[in-house]
Amino acid sequence: METYKREFIQFLEGAGVLKFGDFTAKSGRKIPYFINAGDIKTGAHIQKLGEFYAKAYFEKLGKKQAVLYGPAYKGIPIAVSVSVALAQQGLDVPFFFNRKEEKDHGEGGVFVGYKPAAGQEIVIVEDVITAGTAIRESMEILSSLDAKVAAVFVMVDRKEKGKTEKSAMAEVGEEFGFPVYSVVDVYDIIEYLEEDDNNRENVERIKNYLAINGAKE
Repeated sequence: METYKREFIQFLEGAGVLKFGDFTAKSGRKIPYFINAGDIKTGAHIQKLGEFYAKAYFEKLGKKQAVLYGPAYKGIPIAVSVSVALAQQGLDVPFFFNRKEEKDHGEGGVFVGYKPAAGQEIVIVEDVITAGTAIRESMEILSSLDAKVAAVFVMVDRKEKGKTEKSAMAEVGEEFGFPVYSVVDVYDIIEYLEEDDNNRENVERIKNYLAINGAKE
């Protein structure tokens, strides 16, 4: 495993973002582990998270001048931290996010921050994709803009099937015509956990879950 992947998983676990137990995903599936960006609560942690996303951004997109979009609510601090991390490395990109409810006073509207111009490329930053539900919601929200989504970045590819036997990430990419990238995937997490025998139960539960819900690609 690449060093940065191990460091990222260690960071997620240490920050309380990666948890093991019994959870229910947005898709309704019962899952044995959970990735929750909402558990990042300190400046140091959100700064570090942004740096990992920025590393993935440069690796996949180079110095593309895109606009970052963070879906409310968890995507908002991610978008801010990634924009700061990119700026610190010489790429100053704008960002924006949505309100859960459209504002009917003041400046009004559903979006806050930069307003993408016609033809500008948008990069969505999210925490995780399970069945693709959240990304489809984002695409519906963004449909009012005359801009193009160039890519999506998430923390973890869960490698779960979506509506078909393909992974939700692959389905989203094919449906909307853009790539979906992750810093790590669930098999990286399994590899990391297998380095310590104390994690045996969690490894088995994740493997059993993937045997049923894992993508066939």
